[in-house]
Amino acid sequence: MPYYIYIVTTHDTTSTRSIKLVREYENFKLAKTEVRRLRSEEQLEEAQAYKIIFADDMAQAEQRLTEFREEPIAREWEK
Repeated sequence: MPYYIYIVTTHDTTSTRSIKLVREYENFKLAKTEVRRLRSEEQLEEAQAYKIIFADDMAQAEQRLTEFREEPIAREWEK
């Protein structure tokens, strides 16, 4: 299964995200190295971030990245 690098943009007015595929890799080490390089060399806007995702195909990766996930609840001992 391949690793995908995406630029994920979070929209403040709605709880949606837009995504743009950057590259696809078969090896995690190569994907991790590339995303670190991109994060250090290419500055994104405040609402954007580079994300790596592991999925069967692009459709599954995009579905996972755009689905709504609630913020985790901080437990008392985690504060």
